[in-house]
Amino acid sequence: MTTSEWDPRHALPADIRKLLTPAEANGKNYNYINAFYQIASLLKQQKRTGWIDHQVPNPESIADHMYRMSIIAMSLNGDAFSQKPDLTKCAKIALVHDIAESLVGDIVPHDANIDKKEKNRREYSTILYLSEVIKPYNAAFSEEIVQLWLDYEDQRNFEASIVKDIDKYEMLIQAFEYEKATKKSLDEFFRSRALIKHPEIQGLADSLLEERKAFWGA
Repeated sequence: MTTSEWDPRHALPADIRKLLTPAEANGKNYNYINAFYQIASLLKQQKRTGWIDHQVPNPESIADHMYRMSIIAMSLNGDAFSQKPDLTKCAKIALVHDIAESLVGDIVPHDANIDKKEKNRREYSTILYLSEVIKPYNAAFSEEIVQLWLDYEDQRNFEASIVKDIDKYEMLIQAFEYEKATKKSLDEFFRSRALIKHPEIQGLADSLLEERKAFWGA
């Protein structure tokens, strides 16, 4: 299959596809939202590519990453930012920002077969498809999930910029955890500290780096 032929429907497991037709006779359309929940569960089964490439044993799933990002978003001190963010919105964006990877997979920036433009096309077509699946059950959420995803993808608001930093910070936490477990350096991942923009999350990251420095110094 060439990249131009990729379609989210082709990536859908057959058992989930069966849920989408026909609609339930009672009109409640539970089958559609159940299909969506089962698509979302694919995030729990897929391991993050960056850790696989570095031969980290039993690496985290995409869902693991998104879950801790949402916890970080919820727990931030909103008063520490230049303007007070909507942390509920931050948590929602964190939970949605990688959801297209349920069908697309975790494509890393240096992938030799899929460039950034094609990656974005696949992910956008997937979020639209997921919205389509959700809509018969909950039309309002089907629109919200697209808007939250676009918030992050296009960095459309203050909350999205915070979640972008959280994405990098959560990866630093995970990299350090793997270093402690394997006693192997993962220096490459810590370069992402330079990409964190908000002072509050910079402070959190720097505190973690001090802990890492002490660990390796010991």
